[in-house]
Amino acid sequence: MNTRTETTAACRELARRLGDRFSTSADDRTQHAADVSHHRAQQPDGVAFPASNEDIATVVQVCGEHRVPIIPFGTGTAVEGGVVAIRGGISVDLRALNSILSVNVADMDASVQAGVTRSRLNEHLERDQAKLWFPVDPGADASLGGMAATCASGPSAVRYGTMRDNVLGLTAVMPDGRIVRTGGRARKSSAGYDLTRLLVGSEGTLGIITEVTLRLHAVPQAVSAAVCPFSDVDSAVNCVIEVLGAAIPMARIELLDEVQIDAVNQYSGLDNAVVPTLFFEFHGSHASVDEQARSVERIVERHRGGPFRRADDEDQRRRLWQARYDSYYAAKALRPGGIGYVTDVCVPVSRMADCIRRTRELLRTTGIPAPLFGHVGDGNYHVVFIIDPQSESELAEVCDLSRQIVDLALAADGTCTGEHGIGLGKLDALEREFETGIHVMRTIKRAIDPHNIMNPGKVLRTKLQSDL
Repeated sequence: MNTRTETTAACRELARRLGDRFSTSADDRTQHAADVSHHRAQQPDGVAFPASNEDIATVVQVCGEHRVPIIPFGTGTAVEGGVVAIRGGISVDLRALNSILSVNVADMDASVQAGVTRSRLNEHLERDQAKLWFPVDPGADASLGGMAATCASGPSAVRYGTMRDNVLGLTAVMPDGRIVRTGGRARKSSAGYDLTRLLVGSEGTLGIITEVTLRLHAVPQAVSAAVCPFSDVDSAVNCVIEVLGAAIPMARIELLDEVQIDAVNQYSGLDNAVVPTLFFEFHGSHASVDEQARSVERIVERHRGGPFRRADDEDQRRRLWQARYDSYYAAKALRPGGIGYVTDVCVPVSRMADCIRRTRELLRTTGIPAPLFGHVGDGNYHVVFIIDPQSESELAEVCDLSRQIVDLALAADGTCTGEHGIGLGKLDALEREFETGIHVMRTIKRAIDPHNIMNPGKVLRTKLQSDL
């Protein structure tokens, strides 16, 4: 177990070896104490600002010697408390590792350092006229290293997959200070254990991801969008199920319930009908996009949805999708001064209508604003509870509601989180989901990080050597 003496010694050693790339100032520690979640901020003892893999290896070696926790920090935009320093330690800010290392147009891949954000990569690709893009979009302008660490996804996952599908290889600093490279640029491999996918989604508990090699995609020749209201959620979800069953290659399908639609109407000055609404996006050639949209419109009509509003021009598409883009901030505006308690689950698409219906029944039992929206093309949906940050009773209430929402998803053979990760907020949920597999995860954690210095207390409850 690390002690205050050991922490102080580690900070002194890091200050000596990193110079001005290490800080114990109150401002820097405060800025690295929380993400955007409801979890209580807790400061690290110091913050490292590495400029290279070797700097990170130095931090890990020093912290390993003194048994001091290490907490990787990207942009701080996650929602499950993954960057909160619950045991103190050293926050490792990766934002200075922001170089785009290579873009291989013919092979449609790119290698970047962990601090590069998705928007910066796409701006670089557009500027170089590569006709390629990286489509994984979690909503925030997150760093690509952080997105890999949490296995982020977003609305486009229905067509382009999650980070786990789009990371070909990576570089990571492991708990013993070694710098390892996993995967490569080949599109498939059957060589040994899949260390890339083990680290993707590990939330900094097995190592610090410093570089990622990403699968890129061709920019579609044409993009079209459509918005369509429905009288009830069941009709909207059943429409989605039929669209997917018709093998129409959807780029995005989003659902906003009437609470969320009302919120964005107020926040963004829109005049959408206050009913459950689907948002569609189609990618492909001009001819294929037109056919996709027409096919979906016919399915919408069979489910009594409409009117089916469509836009092809980029500005018109943005206006049509404005309600979806503004959904989180519109939800927060329902209660000035409130904070968002965000939860997500993912279920088989065939079970989605029942799960969302039962979730909404739960939400009717609370007076706390709780809009529901989701990436329904892959069965992933979210509830945003807007709570009083000073109310312990409201926090307890939404924690219980979140647990019940997770239980509904697990009973439907779903998962406790489709894209937010476990962090601090879903430790219990992970244990319920993997009753017979959680011990294997703990075995892996003990083997790779025997002293429990890598983001301890996140993802897994463990009692390791350093805790004894």
